[in-house]
Amino acid sequence: MPMRILAESDALPLTASIQCPACGSAHVAQVLGDNGGVSYVCTACGHSWS
Repeated sequence: MPMRILAESDALPLTASIQCPACGSAHVAQVLGDNGGVSYVCTACGHSWS
């Protein structure tokens, strides 16, 4: 099967809709917690939350 190249309009937004509650930055990484849950870490200020 040929590989389909996605156009920008087809790309899913990563975590752009999630903002850091401490500083308001959209630079947020999604990480897996120790118990298998999902947590978030702001790469701008270092704040983490779940």
